[in-house]
Amino acid sequence: MPVTCNIKYDFKVDSKKFKTMSSDNQPIPVLVAGALGRMGSEVIKALNSSKDYELVGAIDNQKEKEGEDIGSLIGLGPLDVILSSDFEASLCAASQNVPNDGLNNRAVLVDFTHPKVAYKHTRTAIAYGVHPVIGTTGISTDQIEDLSKFSEKASLGSAIIPNFSVGMVLLQQAAAAAARFYEFAELTEMHHNKKADAPSGTCIKTAELIEEQRHAFNTSLVNEDELIEGSRGGLRNSGLRLHSIRLPGLVAHQQVMFGSNGETYELTHNTIDRSAYMPGVLLVVKKIRSFNQLVYGLEKIL
Repeated sequence: MPVTCNIKYDFKVDSKKFKTMSSDNQPIPVLVAGALGRMGSEVIKALNSSKDYELVGAIDNQKEKEGEDIGSLIGLGPLDVILSSDFEASLCAASQNVPNDGLNNRAVLVDFTHPKVAYKHTRTAIAYGVHPVIGTTGISTDQIEDLSKFSEKASLGSAIIPNFSVGMVLLQQAAAAAARFYEFAELTEMHHNKKADAPSGTCIKTAELIEEQRHAFNTSLVNEDELIEGSRGGLRNSGLRLHSIRLPGLVAHQQVMFGSNGETYELTHNTIDRSAYMPGVLLVVKKIRSFNQLVYGLEKIL
């Protein structure tokens, strides 16, 4: 059950932004955490471009900008939504002002923050009865299992989505299909040099889908000697190796390479602009309120 909100907070909350939701024709109330980040600001722009969603909260840890209009801060012009650095108080406000009327009309949190707080943010959102849609990667398998149990107990739809790109889902499905025919495979992911976790959650998710088809890869044919530790990438229990590259100029890129006698089979996905993720984000926000448990991966929503 959602927790009772007894938090005292000193920032202004415009209750007009929390409309009483009584039918599917009303916009979905959405809070965005990491609102000043590259992904967070892109989400706000996408929400603002559709009448199906209404931004009701913007959260970011840049306290010096707290109280300013988020729209003005990201170049959209005033949106009548102020920026807050208090994550829990923002959830509290959403929990209080969006009624749980049995029509599945609760608020949704979209979170693009940092791996160190992603687990806590997800659990806190569930506790307040706000549907979390988490795009932040770096949540461990054990944490996902814990969140799944917590979400199911609360009967609250929640989503952890390593990658919101439809193209990436298609790559993952193709890689899983290919794994039935190839015993040797390695994965490489490339991101901008401000990404905190490695390998990426998307790459890990891809490896997991491949491993569902085959449990062992890359039987060693020689005694390898790494002259520099890590040169051969991160080694999973299945034998799959994952490689990470971080450079300015990159956005998000992934390659899965399979090898066999006389041939290689390569699957590649390149994200050129973060707007590619927005259709997936909006789809998950729209659908997650019809779930009563945690969903891991965009393919479970499509």
